[in-house]
Amino acid sequence: MKTQLKQFGETLSSRQAGKDAHSGYSLIFETLKPNESIEIDFEGVSSLSPSWGDEFLTPLLKKFGDKLILFNTKNLSVDATIDLLEDINKQKFNRKS
Repeated sequence: MKTQLKQFGETLSSRQAGKDAHSGYSLIFETLKPNESIEIDFEGVSSLSPSWGDEFLTPLLKKFGDKLILFNTKNLSVDATIDLLEDINKQKFNRKS
């Protein structure tokens, strides 16, 4: 399953907006087949705040681990936020170029 985060905007900020985005997708994520991965694509995202990322990405990381794959994370804001979330959660995200 692939999700384009630019559908939520170029600037992903605020804890509430991240929580709302995750809630909107939570039922879809529950329909995954056991061998299916979740692909999150950051193409078109210019800014990602730690609070938005924590609400949207952290629950997915905790639930799906390596089945969660992040794409197009080379943007400085996106990369720095993901690094911070990895430090906080003591768990690495599976990143692909």
